[in-house]
Amino acid sequence: MRKEKLSSLCKVSNGFAFKSDDYVSHGYRVMRITNVQKGLVVDNAPKFIPQEIADKANGFKLGTGDILISLTGNVGRVGVIQPQHLPAVLNQRVGLIRPSSEEINEKYLFQYLNSDNFEREAIKNSNGVAQLNLSSKWIESHEIPLPTLNDQIRIAHLLGKVEGLLAQRKQHLQQLDDLLKSVFLEMFGPTSPDYEIWPLVEIRELAAKHKGAMRTGPFGSNLLHSEFTSEGDVAVLGIDNAVQNRFAWGERRFISNEKYQELQSYRIFSGDVIVTIMGTIGRSAVIPDDIPVAINTKHLAAITLNREVANPLFLSYSIHSSPFVLTQFASKNRGAIMSGLNLGIIKETKIKRPPIGLQNRFAEIHARVDQLKSRYQKSLADLEVLYGVLSQNAFKGELDLLRVSLPKEVTQPMPVDAPMPSAEVITPTELVRQLVQSAEPLARDVLLAQWFRRYLANTPPATGLRSAQMLEDAWQALQTAPLHAEVEEEEDESPMLSLADYDVLKALVFKALDAGELLQTFDDDRNRVALTSQSAEWGTW
Repeated sequence: MRKEKLSSLCKVSNGFAFKSDDYVSHGYRVMRITNVQKGLVVDNAPKFIPQEIADKANGFKLGTGDILISLTGNVGRVGVIQPQHLPAVLNQRVGLIRPSSEEINEKYLFQYLNSDNFEREAIKNSNGVAQLNLSSKWIESHEIPLPTLNDQIRIAHLLGKVEGLLAQRKQHLQQLDDLLKSVFLEMFGPTSPDYEIWPLVEIRELAAKHKGAMRTGPFGSNLLHSEFTSEGDVAVLGIDNAVQNRFAWGERRFISNEKYQELQSYRIFSGDVIVTIMGTIGRSAVIPDDIPVAINTKHLAAITLNREVANPLFLSYSIHSSPFVLTQFASKNRGAIMSGLNLGIIKETKIKRPPIGLQNRFAEIHARVDQLKSRYQKSLADLEVLYGVLSQNAFKGELDLLRVSLPKEVTQPMPVDAPMPSAEVITPTELVRQLVQSAEPLARDVLLAQWFRRYLANTPPATGLRSAQMLEDAWQALQTAPLHAEVEEEEDESPMLSLADYDVLKALVFKALDAGELLQTFDDDRNRVALTSQSAEWGTW
């Protein structure tokens, strides 16, 4: 396959060194290293400069489709500027790669630059020890495989489809995590009906009564890094096992059985709650039932609970998601340079103790959602393998691209068998029922917004309440409908809402909020958040 240097196909440039005192509260976004993540540009901690300064740095203004690449730190990561990022300018240590030749397809270029192979090459050719730095000169001299333009389009289309599925799976997992947190706060937050009568206790009162029920790992010379091995008899747990607020195997560390005999008092058991107390503090997870023999490091606190008064999942979520607990941690943070907690702070932290039956009910909900998460995670892992193989073969010229059709810009026709809302007035319950009864994924994905708009348009507003109230009523109906992992048929009139429908509707509302089509306000009379809109897209005023 023919190869060409990027300099002959693209314009490669560095950003501008804007001064910190140039920043203002609004204006042109300054795209910095923190905004470039793997495969996308994000709006992390946005910084802005006024238009007059941006005009002076006119050569650093960005446009839709511009590819950004990180040149410092996590070098080689790329993302694409989208319309919502504009107007924007490029900051120093971020590179700009802009196609300048008709021989290169911009989507193919992005897919190549976003490949793991290119990122590995960028890291390998960077300078620096404590922090890597990538030169724009190396980018310009890097050779990119260049098949015919039609084959570039085919490759970009194929990889883009898999990439879209990957993004969808990751979004589903994040939405499920958000759902669990929302359920937790609804069940145990200040708005819970019995919140005021629940006893206020210290976390130490929830621990088992035996000695060492609350403990940290061995300190100092009791356990040295040099004693860790990549294989062994006893696992050693650290921050990486809890940093995601769920238990996950990170770097595998082990000690010998002989060493474990000295450290048996630090053993971790299934159902223990672990808490990060150094670095990224306050992250928490529950030890799974299938844990092998293991101990914790000094960077974790471990709590064995009295199961008659506390469920491990309830305590873990309280530690990482309860504003009441997080505020106490923040006020007692002892770290001068690095955030830090200690066991004494955790023991004294106060928490509302709801009945154990309610805690166990949350654990049951968590288990049901976890089943769905496991399916999504398996699908995500399979897709990542598929993407890696396709990407590697595509850029080696080893794909049979004749089997990949050129994409066509077409609009999906409405399926003739897709149920449509009645022209008559429909209720929120009927809206949910129609959505759930639709078996066609295309109907759910493509027609969902139309359903919602038809519902809003066909429902007459109450006196003084317009489309905002209709949307709020529909949303309240979705939130209060029974939530099932799968759609179930029932004889009664209760709507059965699947998690897929919940996620899609939730994303639809949040997308409208992000786009400014809907606004959140607080209804003092009803003591809750309300949604307001002036957009015809969401109904008629």
